[in-house]
Amino acid sequence: MIQEIDEVLRTVLRGGSLAGTEVEVAFDAPTRDWAAKRTAPTVNAYLYDIREDVNRRERGAVSVRDENGVVVKRRQPPRWFRLSYLVTAWTKRPEDEHRLLAAALTTLLRGEALPPDLLTGPLAELGLAIPITVAVPPAESRSLADIWSALGGELKPSLDVVITTPIPVSPEYPAGPPVTEWSSVKVRTTDGSLDDSPVRTAASRRRPGPVRYRRAASAVSTASAEPVESGGHPRRDRRPRRDRRPRRDR
Repeated sequence: MIQEIDEVLRTVLRGGSLAGTEVEVAFDAPTRDWAAKRTAPTVNAYLYDIREDVNRRERGAVSVRDENGVVVKRRQPPRWFRLSYLVTAWTKRPEDEHRLLAAALTTLLRGEALPPDLLTGPLAELGLAIPITVAVPPAESRSLADIWSALGGELKPSLDVVITTPIPVSPEYPAGPPVTEWSSVKVRTTDGSLDDSPVRTAASRRRPGPVRYRRAASAVSTASAEPVESGGHPRRDRRPRRDRRPRRDR
C-alpha cells in the first residue's frame, strides 16, 4: 500500500508545473553521499515517519454490495495511517532549488485529496478519498531540524507533505445469500392436529388500552338502570330542600 502511494505522489509531482521537464523524482534518504552522486535536478520525497491516525479508527463490519445493492461480502473497516514525506529540491544553485520547490508546492496545492483517477489496486477498490496536507506545521513530538541531524546533512528548505491513507487489516469474507421468501410456522395442538389459526407474534400483541375501559363502562351502564357516579354508586336525585321551620302567623 505504501508503494502505491509513492507512485501516485511521483505522478502528481511530475505533472502540473513540472510537466515536460527533465526533473527527476526520488524517494531516497537525502544524505551527503546521495547528494554527492546526484547529477540532474531532482525533487526528493523522503518518507520519514509513519503513524496511525487513531481518530479515524472504526469498529464493526463494512458491507460490500454489488451493482444491484445486494450485500455479497463483508470486511473490517480499514485503518488509517499518516505518511509524512520530506520534499526537497536539489540543483546546483539555490535560486533554481527555490523555483523547483515553488513548482512542487503549486502542484501539490491543487487539491485536498489525491486524484481518484490515479489510484490503483486496493486503493481504488476501497473508493475512499485520500487527504493530503502540504506545509502544515508538524507535531511537537518531531522537528525537521532533528530529521536533518539524523540524516547527517545540512538544513535545507523543505515541504512537509502528509498523506493519510487507508490500509485494509483483513481480507473480505463472503456474506450469506439474501432472504427472498417469508418463513412460516406451523403449530400443533395437544391432540396432534394442526392449528391453522394465525400465530400471534410479539409485534401483534397489543394492549387493549382505552378499549377495555370503554367496554367495562358500557357493561356497567347497561346493567344498571340508574346513572352511575365516578365512585360506582347510584346517583340520587337531589331535590331542593323545603323549609321545615314552622310558619308564623302574621
